[in-house]
Amino acid sequence: MADLITVDDPEDPRLRDYTGLTDVELRRKREPAEGLFIAEGEKVIRRARHAGYEMRSMLLSAKWVDVMRDVIDEVPAPVYAVSPDLAERVTGYHVHRGALASMQRRPLPTAGELLQSTRRVVIMESVNDHTNIGAIFRSAAALGMDAVLLSPDCADPLYRRSVKVSMGAVFSVPYARLEPWPKGLETVRESGFKLLALTPDEKASAIDEAAPHRLERVALMLGAEGEGLSTKALMAADEWVRIPMAHGVDSLNVGAAAAVAFYAVATGRPGA
Repeated sequence: MADLITVDDPEDPRLRDYTGLTDVELRRKREPAEGLFIAEGEKVIRRARHAGYEMRSMLLSAKWVDVMRDVIDEVPAPVYAVSPDLAERVTGYHVHRGALASMQRRPLPTAGELLQSTRRVVIMESVNDHTNIGAIFRSAAALGMDAVLLSPDCADPLYRRSVKVSMGAVFSVPYARLEPWPKGLETVRESGFKLLALTPDEKASAIDEAAPHRLERVALMLGAEGEGLSTKALMAADEWVRIPMAHGVDSLNVGAAAAVAFYAVATGRPGA
């Protein structure tokens, strides 16, 4: 059972995991280095625990103590009860959901380990917007993708914003960094995957025509918002695919495009 500790000093060193959560540059360097990430909100905290992540501590405003009572009773980590004002002074923003937890990161698997047991893989290149990362993970989980591979410069899926937008789906879909980039794409191909590059280029095949749902193993490549996949990544692909557009629209937000493409790739749907 965790200790419930009332804290009224924003400088209390026990709250260090939660300081400056709005400082993106600081947090994205500090959190991986210290082996932690922040789960925000009751549902996300519960999903992180269900996924097997160890809790370091929890920060709760008073009205959330009863809501999280079962978690408090189950975990050995300290639980800090604070006022909403103090929570805002520590974190740098108004904590609307009233519950934060500092969780312990786990070592990532290698890309090779993930490829051994998967059939539907997402590959992201240079997607460095945390909102897009979270949205893509949520769609990947919902639409049956097995794993995600990230180029070295992609944003951290366990950054607070990514976790929040994904509603904890980052805990459901295993992921790894694919290095070196883009040479690591050869590892994917050698594992039996067909590499499909999603691009609005007119030379690309319509994704339904490519029939990715009929392929035994397929890896769908996505690029960053606006820029798309790099020339090197496109040249490494086996085939280019596009989502047909109407009304003069040339492309979709990468999160929306990912959801459409995942549906086309997924098995078990009508016609698959």
